[in-house]
Amino acid sequence: MPSDILSQQALNRALLARQLLLTREKMTVPRAIEHLVGLQAQLARPPYLALWSRLQGFQRDSLTKLALKRELARGTMMRGTLHLMTAKDYLRYRGLFQPLLAAALRSVLKERATALDLPALLATAKPFLEEQPRTFEEVRAHLLKHHVGGDERAMGFATRMMLPLVQVPEEGLEWGWPGNSGFTLAESWLGEKLSTDDDVSPLVLRYLAAFGPATVADMQSWSGIKPLKDTFEKVRGKLVEFRDEKKRVLFDLPKAPRPPEDTPAPVRFLPDFDNLILSHADRTRVVPEEHRPLLSTKNLRVLNVFLVDGRTAGTWTTERKKGAATLVCNAFDPLKKPVRDALVQEGEDLLRFSDPDAAKVAVTFAK
Repeated sequence: MPSDILSQQALNRALLARQLLLTREKMTVPRAIEHLVGLQAQLARPPYLALWSRLQGFQRDSLTKLALKRELARGTMMRGTLHLMTAKDYLRYRGLFQPLLAAALRSVLKERATALDLPALLATAKPFLEEQPRTFEEVRAHLLKHHVGGDERAMGFATRMMLPLVQVPEEGLEWGWPGNSGFTLAESWLGEKLSTDDDVSPLVLRYLAAFGPATVADMQSWSGIKPLKDTFEKVRGKLVEFRDEKKRVLFDLPKAPRPPEDTPAPVRFLPDFDNLILSHADRTRVVPEEHRPLLSTKNLRVLNVFLVDGRTAGTWTTERKKGAATLVCNAFDPLKKPVRDALVQEGEDLLRFSDPDAAKVAVTFAK
């Protein structure tokens, strides 16, 4: 039976250590992405900012070059959302999420899903996407041409959920992928077949290495796959167990880092949709409960956040005017001067990374 109680502070420092946010690590881009089990990539820019906050000397083109060499893949994975993975991890784990994606299709479309002839639809879409990268505007037009009178949006969504696709990067772009990226079949782009191994238990160990200590519910929230209780039982002999302050059982890897509670945590800026914010059912180890409704918009976009002492302390935006780049911090509570000074330094460094052509950079505070 688990006996050691881990405080919220202990869980916070463990999570920051796993997420490479206690100190910038000297690690290659593929190794970091693999360690983090992917980076949320609903938009093209966030993975770059996420790695800048986590790695020593990270350069933007180091990620783009790997994507162009097809060593990285941007496609639909955990929670049915776009993630940037190593090609190896995409091929290994994409199949595990297919039942989740099929369920999402039924949940979103409801009765519209039953009206679709999925085999015929996918038979039309697959060779079209394999021929060359296509935007989904092109995909929908192609499907409508061959399935006259069909539900255009439903057919496009079904194709996205039911075929393993990746977004194709392009050379010469600021953030690697255009706003309306072309999609193609993952196996064609990556040159290998997807794994057919349906054992989720190796993914449990990967999740705990990046996000533990954690409950079964936490991994279900991160992955979208449920139930996972039996899967945790399969690997229980490889794990250690703790309890949190609410007496819930937490699982972890025996040798994973669990730093002392008083380990200093520097200020950090994180991009929208960062997995630090999205990967637990109980997010209070990093998101105070009163902050949770402040972190997302009505259309469920998770905002850029900054951390103070390892916890969400505000949101941030950037502005460009007449060659000057400004980062605006919107703090949830008043900030002490040393914290503001640290945010200014970190924010100016971030702007020099994200806006290298800016003649001037500045950090301001909305309140």
